[in-house]
Amino acid sequence: MLIPSSLPAVDTEPLPVPEGLPLGLDTLAGRTFDAVLFDMDGTLIDSGPAVVRSWMRWASEEGVDPALLAGKHGIPSAQIVAMLLPESRWAEATRRIDDIEVADTDGIVVLPGAREALSLPVGRAAIATSCTRPLADARIGATGLPVPSVVVTASDVERGKPDPAPYLLAAQRLGVDPSRCLVVEDAPAGITAGRAAGCATIAVATTHRVEQLQEARTDAVVVDLSQVRLVADDDGVRVLPS
Repeated sequence: MLIPSSLPAVDTEPLPVPEGLPLGLDTLAGRTFDAVLFDMDGTLIDSGPAVVRSWMRWASEEGVDPALLAGKHGIPSAQIVAMLLPESRWAEATRRIDDIEVADTDGIVVLPGAREALSLPVGRAAIATSCTRPLADARIGATGLPVPSVVVTASDVERGKPDPAPYLLAAQRLGVDPSRCLVVEDAPAGITAGRAAGCATIAVATTHRVEQLQEARTDAVVVDLSQVRLVADDDGVRVLPS
């Protein structure tokens, strides 16, 4: 089981094994989507240990109480820094955490079902991540993750998740209506972003408890992407239980 990457810093106990999943897949039965928009960290790859190491190091350098990092998984680093430090420190402290994270890719692995999910035809898939472009490139490179034609990062939008901008831009770059897209996420902030963009959502229970994902009003919850099959044809993409 994954170490939670919701940045608890002082709490690295594994999440309990989720039971009774999948939930809600029947609500997506019969629907066809023009594209699937994937979050990256916690959804396609497990970067949890590297995330915790990096932010613990940053917090120590900045004199920030690590407990204040709790619940910030899925939010871009610049927005987290702005929550925790005075404005005079924002630019330098953001560059520092970005540098620390880019340099630490040890132990990052692809999550079950992710490679298969990303094998959708060109134009049917995108990644929308809260990583900066350099960090996304570093983690994708470390894992050999297949790269879809569209990758939206925090470097591409003014506001990251929970704002809908990343998913709206991903849909725009694919040339599809966001209301006909499915978002795959692991974090409440990302689910909120997907819903605000008008997308349907599936949550993977890799970094948050099932109850937290349900509170974010996701349409369905699965353990990971190995529990679903994304089947594409000329009409679009359908979601089937594995």
